[in-house]
Amino acid sequence: MTILVDMDDTIEQLLRAWIRAVNEKYGQHAVFEDFTTWDVSAPFPALTREQVYDVILQPGFWGTVEPIPGAAEGLKHLMEAGHEIYIVTATPHESVSEKMTDLLFRYFPFLTWDQVIITSHKQLIRGDVLIDDGVHNLEGGDYVKILMSMPHNRNYDAEANGMYRVHSWPEIIDIIEKIEKG
Repeated sequence: MTILVDMDDTIEQLLRAWIRAVNEKYGQHAVFEDFTTWDVSAPFPALTREQVYDVILQPGFWGTVEPIPGAAEGLKHLMEAGHEIYIVTATPHESVSEKMTDLLFRYFPFLTWDQVIITSHKQLIRGDVLIDDGVHNLEGGDYVKILMSMPHNRNYDAEANGMYRVHSWPEIIDIIEKIEKG
C-alpha cells in the first residue's frame, strides 16, 4: 500500500516543543491538555497570534522537537513489510530546510527527500492510507483515514466520520495489518 504520513504530532511532538518554547520565551504557563482547538494561539490569550507562530520559525527550534515514541520503528516496520511511505506535511517554506535536516532526517534517517511531499492540500495526494492528527486533512480524502489522537481533536467523533482513532504507533501498525488482511 501507499501510506501517507503527516509529520507534526503524528511522527514527532511539535505541540509539546512549541508550548515549551512559547512558555519559556514569554513567561507563559500553558500545558499540553490546554490545546483543545486547532488554533495554537488560543491558550495564550496574552500573546498575539504572530508571537505564538513566530516561535517555530526561529533558528534552532526544530532541533528541540522529538519523535513520538514508536514512530521510527513503526515506519521502518511498514517499509520492511513492502509499503511505500510518504511524509506529507504542511510546512511553512521558511522552515522546510531546518525541519527536514534537524528533525526528519535526524530521527528518521531511513527516509529520503523522494519520500517527502509538502502541501497544505493533502486530499489532492493519492494514497491508500493517511495518518494525520488534523481532521481537516482527513475529511474529504479518498484513502483510509487514521486519526492520531491529540488534545485538539479529542472531541471529534472519528468513528462517525469513517476514521480510525489511534493513540500510538503500535495501534497504527495493527490497523494497517488488519486492512492488509481484508
